[in-house]
This record gives sequence, structure tokens and C-alpha cells, in this order.
Amino acid sequence: MNHKRRLLASLFFAGQFLAAVTTSLAADNKFAGYWALHLPGGGAGWLNVSNRETRVDAQMLWSVGSVFKLNDAKLVNGELVMTRLHFLNSTPVEGTTSSLTETITASTDGADGIKLITVTPKADGGEERAEFSGHRQSAPPPAPDLSRIQFGPPIQLFNGTNLAGWEPVESSVINGWHADQGLLVNTVKDAEPGKPELEFANLRTVAEFEDFSLHVETCLAKNGNSGVYIRGTDEVQIFDSYGKPLNSHNMGAIYSRITPTAAAEKPAGEWQTVDILYVARHVTVVLNGIKIIDNQPVLGPTGGALWPEMDRPGPIYLQGDHTGIEYRNLVLRRAIGN
Repeated sequence: MNHKRRLLASLFFAGQFLAAVTTSLAADNKFAGYWALHLPGGGAGWLNVSNRETRVDAQMLWSVGSVFKLNDAKLVNGELVMTRLHFLNSTPVEGTTSSLTETITASTDGADGIKLITVTPKADGGEERAEFSGHRQSAPPPAPDLSRIQFGPPIQLFNGTNLAGWEPVESSVINGWHADQGLLVNTVKDAEPGKPELEFANLRTVAEFEDFSLHVETCLAKNGNSGVYIRGTDEVQIFDSYGKPLNSHNMGAIYSRITPTAAAEKPAGEWQTVDILYVARHVTVVLNGIKIIDNQPVLGPTGGALWPEMDRPGPIYLQGDHTGIEYRNLVLRRAIGN
């Protein structure tokens, strides 16, 4: 065997060995599954670790915004090491100085706990470092047989005259929510020139719920943006997306998680109906009489969640920190059996 053939053979067997080792590592991946994260500063996060043939994949939610894929994830000496690129300009190019690489290292903490350390270099030198923790989250159960679900009497969440039964999520910002001629209205305004941007509150029910059906009617202005949160964790997007291609950020979507199967939204300025059925961590959404999400599992929280846990009761929470919005006829029925 000549030198070239010996080199090729060596590379082949080395590749086979590495693939076998990586496959074995992936198969023994103790981090695989869903994790509820309590982020630095108290925000809600989520991590999904999965095996993909010879590699490890990871998705994350970091407090607000969309679920995103980590740029890299690998098992190193019993730890899970993940990296995320932060681009410094509007035209990101991987491998250039226009990005900083955050490294998130996870280690297990008992049977169902996880400890994480995040380190991000600063553009001007030094680094930002923080520690946080999480715990294992169960996967959604099988899809329920909705024909067997029964519901209790209707509960009017909004009485049309005041905010009884509601409270702002944040106490340190402006509360723009009020009752106006039978409508639940959020009013926001821009800051005066040269002044800091104004911050407005989200609104939640005082009562908390488990499984339920919810009827909501809403009217959006042009480019309006709000949301109805299921049990305080998952946003059913309320957004002026009329005429836009299907997307997981459009009206009626589970924000960044579940894309509607049809575009059923109306133009801005028209009243629209949103019917949400949430049972056994599965969601159905009917927008303006058209079913756009059909009994789909909700894997984890969405951006803006009050907490990362998916198996606890929670409020109905309305997003008010983006734009003005009007709601009416918010009627909930608790699921009482199957």
C-alpha cells in the first residue's frame, strides 16, 4: 500500500472511530430532553437538547423574543457546552469580528436539576459572566380526545366597567389599561422628543386556571401588536399580519413555536374573534371561525412568560408593552372532566 492509500485508509478509520464515539456520546446524553430555566435577573427560559445522529442539537428561549437554535452544542467531559453568536451589526457574517461568541456550559445537579454558566466576551475587553439553574421539564402528554372534554359555566373575565379581577404584571411602569364604554383598552404613547422611551404594563387576571376554553374579541390598529398568554406562559399572538405569508409570528400563532395552517386574520380596524382551547398542554386556535391550530402540543414557554414551568396553573395575561389594543367579550370556561 502506497503512502497516499495508507493516509486515506487512516483517515477513513479515524473518521469511523470518531463517528462511533460521537454516536455513543449522543446515545448517553444525560442532558437530552426539556429543561425549565430560571435565568439571571429572574426571567423565564427554556432549553431543549436532542440527539441528531452523530451530533447534539440544542434550542433555547432566553426570557423574551423567539425560540432560537444554539450555534453549537457538544458533550465535553460530562458537561454540555453550547455556543451562541451575538452579531454586532445588521449584516451578520459568521467567522468575522462582527460577532461575539457566548459560551453556555451546563452540568447536572442531581437527578432532575441543571446548573449553567454563561460567559460572553465584551467588545471592549473583559467578559460578562452569570450563573443560573433549571430543572427537567416533562414532555407534553399524548393529544387529548377533545370530544370527551366537558366545560363548566362561562366566566366573564372582564365586566365592561372596570378592571376588577385584573392587575398589572409590572408595578414599576405605566399602566395604560382601562375600561372604556364596555371595552378593555390599552393606550400607549410615545415619549417626548429627547426623553427615554416609555414602558407600559402587561395585564393579567388575578385568578389562575388549568385547562380551559377562552373566547376573545379584539380590534387592532395598523401594525398593532399584543398577545393572549395561556396560563402566563405561552403567547397566542395578536398582531396585524393581514396579507403576510404564514409565519409563527402571525396572528393566532403560538409565538415562534406553532405556525397557523391558514391565514384567517382580518385587516386592521376590524373586530376579530379568537377561540383558544387548552387541554393537557395541547392547544387549538380558531381565528375568525377558521381552525388554524388543531390540538397541537406546546413544548415550552414563549418569550415574555411569567415563569418557565409548564405544569402549573396560571393567569390569562394580555400583552400591553408593545402597542395599543382593544378587547371585549373575554369569556372562559374551565375544563371539568373527560
